[in-house]
Amino acid sequence: MSSPARPVLLLTRPLQDSRRFAAMLPDWDAVISPLLEIKAVDHDSAPLHAAPGLVFTSAHAVASAGPGRGRLALCVGGHTAQMAREAGFDVREGNGFAEGLFPLIKAADVPLIHPHGRHLAKRLPVPGVIVYDQQALPLSDRARALLAGDAPVVLPLFSPRSARLASDAARGARAALWPVAISDATLAAWDGPSTGHEVADRPEAAAMVAAIRRLALAEQ
Repeated sequence: MSSPARPVLLLTRPLQDSRRFAAMLPDWDAVISPLLEIKAVDHDSAPLHAAPGLVFTSAHAVASAGPGRGRLALCVGGHTAQMAREAGFDVREGNGFAEGLFPLIKAADVPLIHPHGRHLAKRLPVPGVIVYDQQALPLSDRARALLAGDAPVVLPLFSPRSARLASDAARGARAALWPVAISDATLAAWDGPSTGHEVADRPEAAAMVAAIRRLALAEQ
């Protein structure tokens, strides 16, 4: 009797994000097929470069604000905070959820601006500027072949929008689907079948890795 097929990761975040996450699970086979592509959009950069304080809900927005020069940056979580520190900002780090920024915003003693993507999961009580778009992409041929195969497919989901896109892309899959979500809200946005699912304990990449390993162990 043949042994069950080993589960495979299907990573659908933008390319660099997916590569970084795949490196955190070096013992897993992974297929990278971004469903989102980050594209800069035209905007007035002067207010961002001059702002005494910025709010970053994504690392993709950090470069839009120019050099940090010791300015205040309120960052949603660890990776975004790291990028802002490297750019020279004085960082205050949130808990990984947009809601966790609210007390930091209230405590800030300088005016704030929030550079963000066109698709915004949570609107914050500060002026915002759209600096990039998250454009949808189709699955690659390799990803479609994976979904049509025998191996269970683990789908790490990092936002409600990515969960909706992944649900649509995986519709009609032959493979067993195991969505792993960064939050309850993200799992609620999944609209496809699943033979197993898991939610990360915290909204961060390390907790997503732990949730994937937990689910794989439970489904053995």
